[in-house]
Amino acid sequence: MADFVNRRDLDFLLYDVFASHELTNAPRFSEHDRDTFDAIIDTAHRIARERFEPHAAKLDLNDPELVDGRVELIPEVKAATDAFVEAGLTTMSFDFDAGGMQLPYTVAQAVMAIFYAANTSTAGYPLLGMAAANLLAAHANDEQRVKYLNPMVAGQYFGTMCLSEPQAGSSLADILTTATPAEDGTYRIEGNKMWISAAEHDLTENIVHLVLARLPGAPAGVKGISLFIVPKFIVEDDGALGRRNDVKVTGLNHKMGFRGTVNCVLSFGDEGECVGYLVGEPHKGLSYMFHMMNEARVGVGLGASMLGYAGYLFSLEYAADRPQGRKITDKDPSKPAIPIIEHADVRRMLLMQKCYVEGALALGLFCAKLIDEEVIAKEAEDEEGAQAAGLLLGILTPIAKAWPSEYCLEANKLAIQVLGGYGYSREYPVERFYRDNRLNAIHEGTNGIQALDLLGRKVAMKQGAALRALASQIQQTLAEAEGNEDVAILTGELARGLARTLDVTMKLGGAALQGKVEEYLANASYYLEVLGHVVIGWMWLRQGLVASAKLAAGELGEADEAFLRGKLHAARFFAKYELPKIHWKADLLESLDDTTLSMEQSWF
Repeated sequence: MADFVNRRDLDFLLYDVFASHELTNAPRFSEHDRDTFDAIIDTAHRIARERFEPHAAKLDLNDPELVDGRVELIPEVKAATDAFVEAGLTTMSFDFDAGGMQLPYTVAQAVMAIFYAANTSTAGYPLLGMAAANLLAAHANDEQRVKYLNPMVAGQYFGTMCLSEPQAGSSLADILTTATPAEDGTYRIEGNKMWISAAEHDLTENIVHLVLARLPGAPAGVKGISLFIVPKFIVEDDGALGRRNDVKVTGLNHKMGFRGTVNCVLSFGDEGECVGYLVGEPHKGLSYMFHMMNEARVGVGLGASMLGYAGYLFSLEYAADRPQGRKITDKDPSKPAIPIIEHADVRRMLLMQKCYVEGALALGLFCAKLIDEEVIAKEAEDEEGAQAAGLLLGILTPIAKAWPSEYCLEANKLAIQVLGGYGYSREYPVERFYRDNRLNAIHEGTNGIQALDLLGRKVAMKQGAALRALASQIQQTLAEAEGNEDVAILTGELARGLARTLDVTMKLGGAALQGKVEEYLANASYYLEVLGHVVIGWMWLRQGLVASAKLAAGELGEADEAFLRGKLHAARFFAKYELPKIHWKADLLESLDDTTLSMEQSWF
C-alpha cells in the first residue's frame, strides 16, 4: 500500500524551498541542526506508520461511545497517543524552561502533517492539547503554568477549547455561559458548550478545558468575554488530582468524518460547583483565544492538505497498478489492458491533485515559518522584522485555512474518481479521506467566515499594508524568475493574475468607500479563491525555480531528476489549467454583482 506521506517532497519544501535549517542561525534554535530536525521527523514517521495509520479504518467504523458519562474509544487510540507522548512529541515547539524541545514551529508542523495524513482522528487528541498549552504558554500566570501548562507540555494532560454554544456557533458575541466570582478567588462556571472536540476520554490523567464565559456586568458582545481554565479534575496545590469538576458530557455529536475524535456537548455547573480559573485579564478572553485559533487555522489548512495528499498518493499507486482499457489509438481487443495512468483523463486528475496538495502543503509550511520568523524577530527586538512577518502571516492565514480545505477536498474527490467504483467502497481509504476532509471547511471558522475576514479585515488593515507586503514578495519572486524558460508560462500567468487581483481589490475598495459595503462583501468567497490561486501560484513558482536550478546543476540520480521534472510539469499545469480561472471570478467581483443580495427569501 502507498505511503501516506511523501518524505521526498516534505524534505524538498522544508530545506530546498524554505531553507528551514537556516532557522538554527537564530539564538532561539541554535542548539538544533538539520540532523535534529530529520531525527524528529523520522521518529514521527515511524510512530505514525506503526501506531496511527494501522487503526485509522477501524476507528472510523467504531465511533466513540458514551457509557455512564465516560467516553469509550478503541484501545489502539491510547496506545498511539502514549507512543506520541513517550517520544516527546507534545514538547516540540515549547520553550526549554517549560520542558519543551524548543524546535521551530515549522518542524513541529511538518511532524504534525505526517500524523494528519496517517490518522487525523487520533492525531486530534494530542493536537488539541498542544494548541491549548500554546495559549497558556502565552497568557497563563506562574501558578497556572506550574499546575496546567507543564503537565500539558509533558503530555500528562490534554486540552480543549470551548467556544461554541447550542445557540451561538461562530457568533461568539451571543454566548451565554457565565462565570461568577467565588470568595476564594476562583469562579463558578455555568452554561453549555457544543461541538467540543476531545472533551472526554481516558487517554490522559486530566483534560484542561479553556472556556469562554461572561463575568457579571460584562460589556455586551465580544468585548465582554473572558477566558477560564476549567479542568476535568481539580488540581491541588501540590499537583495532585482532586475531585472531579462539575463538568459533564450530556451528548455526543456523530459526524461524517473525524469520527474517532470524540465531539461533545458539555454542561458546566449543573450542581453549581464547576470551578474555573481566570486566564489573564477580564474581558480579554477572545483575544487570548485567537492566539490559539489563528495557529489552529494554519493547522486546519495543513491537515486538509495532508488528507488530500494521502488520497493523491493512494490513487497514484492505484492508477499505476490497475489495468483497464487500451490506448485510444489501439482498437485491438486481443492486446493486454494498460494501466489506467496511461489514459489522459486519469493523468489530468492526478496532475490536478498534485497541483492542489503540493501547493497547499507549501503554503502551510511557509506560514509556519513566518510564525518562527516573527518569534525570532521579537526576541532580537527587531520590531520591523516582527511586524513584516506578522503582516504577511495575517493576510495569509484565512487563505492557508480555506484554500486547502476547499481544493484539497477537490483532490480527495478526484482520488475517488480515479479508483472508480472502488473509490466509494470502504475497503479503500479514499472515501474516508474525503469524509474527514469535508469537515475542514467548517473547522475553526467556516470558509465563508475566512473570506469575510480576508476581504473585510485583512486586506484593508493598516491601509492595505498587508496586501502590499504580499504583492511585493510575489513580485520579487517574479523578478527572480525573469528569463527562466523552465517557468516562463507560470511567470507570465502569475504576473497577470496578480495585476488583475490588485486592480479588482482597488475597485472593490472604492465601492466600500462609497458606502456599498454589502456589495463589497457579497462575493468575498470568490475574492478568497482569486487571491488564494495567486498565492498558490506563487508557491509553485518558488518550487519551480528551485527545481530548475537543481536540474541545471546536473549530477542527479534518475529518481531525483524525475521528481524535479514532475515539479516543473505540475507548475506548468497550474499555470495553464488553474490560474486562468482567476479572470472570470475577477470579472464577477469587479461588477459588484448583487444577485445573491437581491434574491428574496420567498423565491427559494
